[in-house]
Amino acid sequence: MAIAIQAEQRTGVTKGDLRQLRMSGQIPGVVYGKKLQSSAVISVSEKELASLLRSHPNAVLELSVPEGGTHSVMVADVQRDALSYKLLHVDFHQISMNENVRASVRIDATGDSSGVREGGILSVILHELEVQCLPGDIPDAIEVDVSGLGIGDSILVSDLSLPKGVEVKSDSQLVIVTVLAPQKELSEEEKDAQDVELKEAESRSDHAVHEEISTST
Repeated sequence: MAIAIQAEQRTGVTKGDLRQLRMSGQIPGVVYGKKLQSSAVISVSEKELASLLRSHPNAVLELSVPEGGTHSVMVADVQRDALSYKLLHVDFHQISMNENVRASVRIDATGDSSGVREGGILSVILHELEVQCLPGDIPDAIEVDVSGLGIGDSILVSDLSLPKGVEVKSDSQLVIVTVLAPQKELSEEEKDAQDVELKEAESRSDHAVHEEISTST
């Protein structure tokens, strides 16, 4: 079900205009899409947008623009202040409910790992998964059951079972989660080797995500 959100048209484009807009509790943004004759310059409530991004970052939105009609959109990009992390700008992409889109979906590790009960350490390496599907089929989150993981076991992207119609676009060999051996049982040499392995896995995950982003854009 689409979430309704109200936008306001805006005319100010200077830094001063945008600063005043943010001080009033509004976040500047644009709406673009192939079915629009031109991008619409808008603003939305900071409070409403922040709540939306926390609870439903991949939601299909029914964005109402005064004198501009209502558009089915998704959040395409969000800019934040590097220090305060406050919202600065938002891009909305007009979509068709009958055409596939790409989205990054949160990964939730669930269950009680047997390896953790034995003293192992659960390490979640991949926190989001890139998927492609119809807008209405985008899951809020992808649950990964770690109950069967013993010490030294891992779950890869290729091990996932996704809902019908949802296609994984991330590298199938990326490690999502693993159970590490207890540190007290490792020698210094083994600890160093483990640290290197984790860093390499995280590097592969980051590299794959960056490649997907650059490819999709």
